[in-house]
Amino acid sequence: MNRILAFAGSNSKQSINKQLVSYVAKQIEEADLTIADLNDFELPIYSIDYENEYGVPENAKKFLELIKSSDGIVLSLAEHNGAYSTAFKNIFDWMSRIDGKLWSEIPMFLMATSPGGRGGASVLEIAKNRFPRMGGNIVAEFSLPFFNKNFSENGISDEQLLSDLQDAITRFNETLKP
Repeated sequence: MNRILAFAGSNSKQSINKQLVSYVAKQIEEADLTIADLNDFELPIYSIDYENEYGVPENAKKFLELIKSSDGIVLSLAEHNGAYSTAFKNIFDWMSRIDGKLWSEIPMFLMATSPGGRGGASVLEIAKNRFPRMGGNIVAEFSLPFFNKNFSENGISDEQLLSDLQDAITRFNETLKP
C-alpha cells in the first residue's frame, strides 16, 4: 500500500485548499493516507540569524520526514497575492535548509483552487517552475476555479472539471509504486 502525504499550503482553519486536497486524497487507490495540517507544524519565520543561533526547528524536520517517508504527495497550494501563502513559504524555506532537494523525486499531484476564475493559476506556475529544481516530480496537476460554485460536500459539480480531475488522479495513481 502506498503511503500518501496530502496537505494544503495554507494555515487557514477554513482553507478551501484543505477541503480540495482532502477530497482528492481520499480518491487515491490503495493508499495509506496521511492528511497533514500546517497548523500542527508551527515555525518561527525563517531567518539565517535564527538558524545560526538556534538551528533548524524540530517541526521543519518532522514535516520533511513526512515528505521523505511518503510514496506520493498530494498538495493543494493556497494563493496569496499571486504567490505561496506565508505559512507554506515558511515551512518550505525551513525544509530547504535541511535538504535542497526536499521533494526527493517523489511523485507529486499539485493543485490549487480559489474563489476566483483563475483557480490559483499564478501559484501553480510558480510551483511548477520552482519545485523541479528542488527534487519535485510533478506528475499531475489540477486547478479548480470558482471554488464556491464548483465544489460542495459532494465534490466537484462541473462535469468538465470533474473529468479533468479524474484524469489527473489516474495519472498520479499510475506513477505510484505497485
